[in-house]
Amino acid sequence: MTNEFPAGTSALGGTGTWQPDVLGDGYEYRTLELGSDPDGEADIVATLVRHLPDPTVTATAGAVLYLHGFTDYFFQRHVAEHLTARGHRFYALDLRKCGRSLRPGQTPHFIGDLALYDRELNESLRIIAAETGAPVLVMGHSTGGLVAPLWLDRLERSGGGATAGVSGLVLNSPWFDLQGPAFFRTVGTQLINTVGRIRAMSTLPLSKSSAYGDSLHSSLSGEWDYDLDWKPRDGFPVRAGWLRAIRMGQARLHRGLDIGVPALLLRSKLTKFAREYGPAVDVADAVLDVAQIQRWSGCLGDRTTIVPIDGARHDVFLSAEAPRTEAFQELDSWLDWLADYQPTTR
Repeated sequence: MTNEFPAGTSALGGTGTWQPDVLGDGYEYRTLELGSDPDGEADIVATLVRHLPDPTVTATAGAVLYLHGFTDYFFQRHVAEHLTARGHRFYALDLRKCGRSLRPGQTPHFIGDLALYDRELNESLRIIAAETGAPVLVMGHSTGGLVAPLWLDRLERSGGGATAGVSGLVLNSPWFDLQGPAFFRTVGTQLINTVGRIRAMSTLPLSKSSAYGDSLHSSLSGEWDYDLDWKPRDGFPVRAGWLRAIRMGQARLHRGLDIGVPALLLRSKLTKFAREYGPAVDVADAVLDVAQIQRWSGCLGDRTTIVPIDGARHDVFLSAEAPRTEAFQELDSWLDWLADYQPTTR
């Protein structure tokens, strides 16, 4: 998919009302005006996307709110359509400065504290509740898989995630720790904290790889069509202040959360880091260390089901057909279980 809007113009035209989305028929977006940026850039917005329900399918299974990862935005139509076919009402959020929400003069994906995302998350939850009156299943991929449980933990501590209308959490390869040598997680993190405070917008000298992006995009080795301006093959630059916010969020998770609802965690069985694309990238997580995901998965604070998917990519729902089918089967099985789940009294 290419950006269908003239250069220099916004892809978004309205605020507070639903407009036709770039994903085409059956998809609409709504701009959430967030006002001044706490991180000092241009006024910020977030973008809520919805997939219009099939009129032949009765929406009885609740609603879904999907959160993307870093160097990402919502384009996974097959995920939305799978869930609406099950009777869910599907919504996805492009966070501030990401995808549809990126504005001229802004640093892509930059945020100085992950808790600042509560503003668009809470507003999205309010809109979905007003439109559907249904409990909301939250789905988070990669960085979104870190943002989501931190948010639910804050909801739970302030009055209950379940009472706020959230029924469960699905995590797709969540970013629970900093991959790479142990130095990155010790002395390196101390350095990140210092530089991130003093020079938040500094670009970190990290090596870049297009291997994962090359495995996905249909113009290269993959089968998926998406906007390479919003999801570049080799990723956006990593800023010190942003990585500081990530490490602060990961440290909070490592101390233990209480998300208040059951969770399903899907991940690949293997990690394969690579500078260049090769067949091994198609059958493993080329972005995160799956052993770290496994290690910290017990920190969510509620009933958690962990399912490794053999042959899955970093985004298990963008895997090749066989592991992707298995991921959807595991999701469906867990959703059937969740529909009958009766939580114990706290």
